[in-house]
Amino acid sequence: MNTPHQGWGVRAAPVDGALFDEGLRQHMLRVFNYMGLGLVVTGLVAFVVGTTPALYVPIFSSPLKWVVMLAPLAFVLVFSFKIQTMSAGAAQAAFWAFCAVMGLSLASVFLVFTGTSIANTFFIAAAMFGATSLYGYTTKRDLTKMGSLLIMGLIGVVIASIANIFIGSSALQFAVSVIGIIVFVGLTAWDTQTIKEQYAENVSAESRQKMAVFGAFSLFLNFVNIFQLLLNFTGERE
Repeated sequence: MNTPHQGWGVRAAPVDGALFDEGLRQHMLRVFNYMGLGLVVTGLVAFVVGTTPALYVPIFSSPLKWVVMLAPLAFVLVFSFKIQTMSAGAAQAAFWAFCAVMGLSLASVFLVFTGTSIANTFFIAAAMFGATSLYGYTTKRDLTKMGSLLIMGLIGVVIASIANIFIGSSALQFAVSVIGIIVFVGLTAWDTQTIKEQYAENVSAESRQKMAVFGAFSLFLNFVNIFQLLLNFTGERE
């Protein structure tokens, strides 16, 4: 699930073009560093839990599995509605906690799919994500209108996914996976462009830090969703 963009209110024009470009480069590196480290945390937690019976049996053989599966949604809500009032330190702590909880939620993929197919899917997802994020960063096209359509598509995917829990239709699952991949690939480009455009020099270090964390959070969600949806096509079951 993606999150709505925050109104940081920092679109001031830079005074020095070279200084602004360097600041923007550092900001984007900070965003992707956070995201990359977050994926490492998620992957390690998922691997350790998913390959350790003493850990995954108590979780996934009891009602606790629903807590683990729904916990990431709580973090999405926190970031969506509380990021403006959180301190930079609190935002970072929440992000790392979210990555760990997401790892618990994703541990189940190691119980369903082979390790080789998980690794292959990860690299495919990384290639798709990288290409579309690069497009979002370099394109001169305004993706704002596309973003509005993608959010509508995201809502449709979420509703269809919930409905299919009760319907259990393989055809609907296939359609949701295909449309979902398209939506999250598009959101990756849109989010990247928005993160770039929201950067400004004349804001406090505290605000820039929170912007970087929230940007990493948004891109992290896109990547994880692309990966999960791709597993429906490329994952080989145990």
